[in-house]
Amino acid sequence: MTIRRYVRDGTVLAGKGFGTATAVNAIRRAVRQGNISFAVKNLQESQRLDVLAGEVYGDSSMWWVIAAASDIGWGLQVPPGTFLRIPTDLSEIGDLVS
Repeated sequence: MTIRRYVRDGTVLAGKGFGTATAVNAIRRAVRQGNISFAVKNLQESQRLDVLAGEVYGDSSMWWVIAAASDIGWGLQVPPGTFLRIPTDLSEIGDLVS
């Protein structure tokens, strides 16, 4: 199963560019509606979303899943003390975005 952050849009650069981040919106909506399971973690000083994603999912490139579930716009601007919602089952995410 491939979890994609962006969906290609044929109208963007004649189909050669990426479209909107529909996956992010789907994850945020599912969290609000209680449709995905997640753990809550308080981000500590010097912790980063990519490192956390590597620890949790075995893939640091999945940082955006944590950011989306936590309603964070950009992973590098997360201050210590931020409460993160970390989806615990990536298959639930895959069902939303594939």
